Amino acid sequence: MPDVESTILTALASGPDATIPDSFTFATTSNLDHNSIVGTCKSLQTDAYVTLTERSTQFYVLGKEAESIVKDGSQEIRVLSALIAAGADGLGMPELQSSVGKDVCKIGMGNCLKNKWAKKDKASGKLIAAVTELPTDDVKEQLVALKSAASEEENTKCVDDKAAAALKRRKLISLITRKSYTISRGPSYAPQRVKKAADLTKEMLESGKWKDTQFKEYNFQTLGESVGGGYLHPLMKVRAEFRKILMEMGFEEMPTNKWVESSFWNFDSLFQPQSHPARDAHDTFFIKEPAETVSVPEEYYERVKNMHEKGGSGSIGYRTVFERKEAMKNLLRTHTTAVSSQMLYKLANQPGGFKPARYFSIDRVFRNESMDATHLCEFHQVEGLVADYNLSLGDLIGTVETFFHKIGIKRLRFKPAFNPYTEPSMEVFGYHPGLKKWTELGNSGMFRPEMLAPMGLPKDVRVIAWGLALERPTMIMYNINNIRTLFGHKVDMGMIKNAPICRFEADEEEGVAEEAKV
Repeated sequence: MPDVESTILTALASGPDATIPDSFTFATTSNLDHNSIVGTCKSLQTDAYVTLTERSTQFYVLGKEAESIVKDGSQEIRVLSALIAAGADGLGMPELQSSVGKDVCKIGMGNCLKNKWAKKDKASGKLIAAVTELPTDDVKEQLVALKSAASEEENTKCVDDKAAAALKRRKLISLITRKSYTISRGPSYAPQRVKKAADLTKEMLESGKWKDTQFKEYNFQTLGESVGGGYLHPLMKVRAEFRKILMEMGFEEMPTNKWVESSFWNFDSLFQPQSHPARDAHDTFFIKEPAETVSVPEEYYERVKNMHEKGGSGSIGYRTVFERKEAMKNLLRTHTTAVSSQMLYKLANQPGGFKPARYFSIDRVFRNESMDATHLCEFHQVEGLVADYNLSLGDLIGTVETFFHKIGIKRLRFKPAFNPYTEPSMEVFGYHPGLKKWTELGNSGMFRPEMLAPMGLPKDVRVIAWGLALERPTMIMYNINNIRTLFGHKVDMGMIKNAPICRFEADEEEGVAEEAKV
């Protein structure tokens, strides 16, 4: 294959006014790919070797059915020919289909009736020719004229607009628009392109070659290419602030990198009954493979089972049969409290016995919920707990207030609530100065003795805990109204790239929440 660039420049070498009228025709005659011609011309245009003028060529092309008509005639003429040959008796539908073919019969019969070249006998139901001689096959003649046109420009002049419209309605032809270029000499034309140097080198300066070297033009106003790389999601920015605050409060982060948990740790160890609605498939994502966990601590399992069936620590239990099959089911964890229960079990059974501890976690959990502007099937839960001797409800309120004060929310209210594994339980509300209303922030409570006793914790050890979703404060801080704009497949990557850093600052003078500085 000849060199494309050399072929183009040589074709323009005959004189100052030399042109290539049509790049497509030139590509065909030169046995070159048209796309290669266009790409090379645009490259030459940047160095002013050529100038390009866009041109548009329209022409008709024949479809597969049209090619058949050119060869055998139109369907209506073929049907009429068969009817004339049959004489006054005409032809029934089966005979006509057998004679000309099913597809030809369907189209040709309709056009014959429309042109009144045939009529249908009501008595016999047969089709009879209404003329004795075949008319001119206008459709075939028009298609032959289009196919045999001397040039593409002449192609569109072979038939009038009315005839062309009729052929297009029958999907026999289609109008094609081809883009090409007229190629002319540019201001810097030369029979051979000389590559311009991009850099001034030490060797050029020493040899003096720079005096005769052509350099590419420099644009000193242009900006450098933007640096790529990863960007922290707004959720991760808020998570980093929460994590820093909790560590400042003396909390240790729990390992939450295991999303699949057993029902035993997710529900049973928390003294949540096996008949609880949350265990239904409508609320929880259960795993099909593997459907069951491999093992759980057997001695602890028996104590949990006994607590559910018979009770203890002042409780009568649920008085129902505790089923091992239900406890062994695998699921996507519905809360990070499944990790909290494992940490408390380890804390109670560690070498040297129980020691007071503070734990927190911020990670993803999953619920089988209907998605809307404020709910997704997965979200991030922030959870904190304190395990120590003789803790009270006052300790819980004080710890929760300290955490929320540090993130700038100072006006708090607590409302009694119910949780299967905490008693007492409280919902936490905070005043939102922007919305000028009280907003639910999270939940809190003291873990029940029925949950703590089977773990082996000392009797006077109490555990206080609270939790909230990471998405809600993030949406408030970044002024996002729809959670699907923040998290999920509809997230705008530009929003993630340009989201400012989040900083929590409390307004000490006003004594109310100033949610965040971003």
